[in-house]
Amino acid sequence: GPDGAGKTTQRKLFKTWLKAEGYDVVTTRWGSSDLIKPLISSRKRLHALSPDEYSMLHAADFRHRMDHEVMPALWAGKLVIADRFLFTALARDVARGVDLDRVLRLYQPLLWPDIVFYFAITPDTSRRRVATVRTPSYYEAGQDVTDVADPAESYQRFITRVIREYDALATIFNFVTVDAERSIADQHQAIRRLFRAG
Repeated sequence: GPDGAGKTTQRKLFKTWLKAEGYDVVTTRWGSSDLIKPLISSRKRLHALSPDEYSMLHAADFRHRMDHEVMPALWAGKLVIADRFLFTALARDVARGVDLDRVLRLYQPLLWPDIVFYFAITPDTSRRRVATVRTPSYYEAGQDVTDVADPAESYQRFITRVIREYDALATIFNFVTVDAERSIADQHQAIRRLFRAG
């Protein structure tokens, strides 16, 4: 789901609940590879990432985490929770104008999760929630592709594109949609029910 949808909060709550249920759980976060993250961060600070480079570096980060965190955990019989996955790249990169087939090729071989929760919110809710805690950063606001100087206005335009892509992906890949407009507690209870039913 988009920024402000509560993915990180729900990941933490879900992990705590799963551990209490007896699962051995590992979590992984988007853009957190020790190898690639410093390069992405330095290029972002300089506003030097083109949409293609943005896509390629995040794909490299993803692959490094898959090889060094996710797959070893799965082989050890652990359950892995990611607050963002391949679909984050598909939505954001396509919203940046990168061809969908190109993004899919960058992420091959494709690793499919057992279940995908899509935290659905409107662009207005995303903008409002993000604005209460921070001014969107240059890339978060999509200023690299909107050419809008005001981060808040740029964010509104860009997140609308991103959510449109997420909605399409949710239909194509049959995501389990969670109404992220609801309270944190309601969302968490819904995730528990959906997990048990899955």
